[in-house]
Amino acid sequence: MESSNKKVKGVQVDPYTRCQHYHSDIDIIAIKFYCCKEYYACYYCHKEKANHREEKWPRELWNEQAILCGNCDHELTINEYIEASECPSCRHRFNEKCSNHYPLYFDF
Repeated sequence: MESSNKKVKGVQVDPYTRCQHYHSDIDIIAIKFYCCKEYYACYYCHKEKANHREEKWPRELWNEQAILCGNCDHELTINEYIEASECPSCRHRFNEKCSNHYPLYFDF
């Protein structure tokens, strides 16, 4: 999927960044992984497609844009994403259960 000149990698990624693992209407974000600076649809997609181990974003870099809204292509910083329940640009709701996975992506 091409999105604002950013390729979102993963398994069966659709135009809204949903993948084989997470594909509900509200699973619309992709995450730029700290280790490779590449967008993936989810943690499992990175595990299946990347040829390296994932690394978590250090807290001091949470002001970097690392979240892509699959609905409108707006990029959010990690801090913005953690505080948001929806995209600040298009107002599409995010999956609130994604917060359970923050420790996989972000160093708390």
